[in-house]
Amino acid sequence: MRKGEDYFRDKLIFKMKISQALLFLPTLAAGFIACKSSTSSTVLGNWVTKSSLNGVTRSEAVSFVLNDTAYVGTGYDGNVRLNDMWAYNAAGDYWEQKANFPGTPRSSAVAFGVGNYGYIGTGFDGVNKLNDIWQFDPVADTFIQKNNFGGTARYDAVAFGILTKGYIATGFDGNYLKDFWQYDPSNDSWVQINGYGGEKRLGAVAFVYNNKGYIVTGINNGVEENDFWSFDPSNNSFTALRDISNVSTETYDDLYTNIGRDNAAAFIVGDKAYISTGESNGSLLTATWEYDFATDLWTSKTAFEGASRQGALGFSVSLGGYLATGRSSTYAFDDLRQFFPLEAYNAND
Repeated sequence: MRKGEDYFRDKLIFKMKISQALLFLPTLAAGFIACKSSTSSTVLGNWVTKSSLNGVTRSEAVSFVLNDTAYVGTGYDGNVRLNDMWAYNAAGDYWEQKANFPGTPRSSAVAFGVGNYGYIGTGFDGVNKLNDIWQFDPVADTFIQKNNFGGTARYDAVAFGILTKGYIATGFDGNYLKDFWQYDPSNDSWVQINGYGGEKRLGAVAFVYNNKGYIVTGINNGVEENDFWSFDPSNNSFTALRDISNVSTETYDDLYTNIGRDNAAAFIVGDKAYISTGESNGSLLTATWEYDFATDLWTSKTAFEGASRQGALGFSVSLGGYLATGRSSTYAFDDLRQFFPLEAYNAND
């Protein structure tokens, strides 16, 4: 979905949106499941409704996690861009309002956490593409503006934090992008990292596991991209993983029918990653897929139990993985659901 110079015009032109989705801490494993291949007939996973976001309904918001607390803010409610910020306490299942984001209200921005601070930047304010970066201090509940993003102003990019650095890649600045940038908070500087061989795209998802970053899904000129890449910051190297569509002569990808999408949400639970919701070829999705880092294989899981949507966000804390907000046509959401990948489907929770 997403908007270029106008929210609805871009939706029709590109049929897409962003997701932000960002980067997250691995969470506690509820158990071990052997991932044989996508051809397995067993579909597990249960979505449990949690406390709705206290703020207004929205899509294309951002999230980051600091000290096991998830922070959610900005976005688009269908009328205006937003600048409110909220903290979610998973143990107590409640939301607390934080200081408003002081930058221009925006949607389709990115966010990442490094150390004790969160960072929000880029995005779209309804007229302009943005490149400013702001640091959030959760203890002081304050924002400080930092040096602008090193690349072009853009929206629908992806971002994640690993150890002491932050990263922003891909997006749309009037053209589809595939550049990859590293941010060093210690000296507030940006440097471009070469070597990413993925296709240009917007509306991808990114996540972090064992100090490696992953970028997958997204759209480029109406085409859902099927390549999948990991990034190792220890040597600034990129590795191509198996494609997410049925392109091999082997059986493992025979049921890879709808992993590709844009404007999806992603999160980590234990030693697996999950993507859910989003849009593909003009249709909104609830299909949920599990990625096994050990085998580089995807398995279909129980579909998201809320309404199909795009522009949702995902985050992970020690209690598990969560999916929140998003939009279906002109209707925005404020719901929050937690995913339990090893449980059987239960329609009553």
